[in-house]
Amino acid sequence: MNKQKTSSNPGDDTLDRAIRGDEDAFSVLYKENVKKIYNYIFYRTGNVNDAEDLTARVFQRALKHITRYKRTKVPFSAWLYRIAHNLVANWHRDSKHKRELPIEDHTYIQSKGAVPEKQIEKRQEVEYLLSAIRKLPQDRQQLIILKYVENMSNREVGIIMKKSEGAIKSLYHRTLKELRKYVDKDEI
Repeated sequence: MNKQKTSSNPGDDTLDRAIRGDEDAFSVLYKENVKKIYNYIFYRTGNVNDAEDLTARVFQRALKHITRYKRTKVPFSAWLYRIAHNLVANWHRDSKHKRELPIEDHTYIQSKGAVPEKQIEKRQEVEYLLSAIRKLPQDRQQLIILKYVENMSNREVGIIMKKSEGAIKSLYHRTLKELRKYVDKDEI
């Protein structure tokens, strides 16, 4: 009798197949993770076009190296976030990139029934806060995005950032104090 290996988590089988080179399985992993990786990159770059380009590069790199991926207790998405983090860090080191938010990137403004003045005020508040966040060191930007955009727990953030949960709590506290300093002093 030929028994197939079963898994308690259906995603485990998909990951195993992707590791063995199954592009259809990798496609499933792509669909499960592309939105959160894109959001992470967008909040780090502030530009739709760059976020789309870098997201594509994350998954190209992941596909190229998936056969060398080693399973650990860390979720597969943590590996993708690490690739994204490295690509964004390289992107920031490239002096060609501006840290501006083009007006066409603000699609969140177009809410029905909102008063235009309120929309503009909300957009300015968001731009102001994003500007303050971008003044933080990269690890602190990453922390803010993972906690507030991706709604991850300190434990999940710790896994991705390769830090203990206690270290994340401490970094989070220091980050909020530093961010408050930028906002209170209008240093943006």
